[in-house]
Amino acid sequence: MHFDTLLAKTPATIDEIRTRVAYALERHPLCRNVQFDIVSMPRSRKGGNWTISLKSVAPDALWEASDIVADIQEAYDLAAAA
Repeated sequence: MHFDTLLAKTPATIDEIRTRVAYALERHPLCRNVQFDIVSMPRSRKGGNWTISLKSVAPDALWEASDIVADIQEAYDLAAAA
């Protein structure tokens, strides 16, 4: 198996990413009331093509919510629109 295959991100639609982020935040007790938006962006040199804007984050939930979002961003790439 090639190393690049292990690092490849899974393609997902905005709705799939939104669902995964919502479920992940809901599972953490401090992050249950966090509101967010997913923003599509042009592909960067690092390969990312979407980001999440966190809203209404309690101060004690900021680090946890940021970590959850970062993990999801490392795993998924926004799929091209059909």
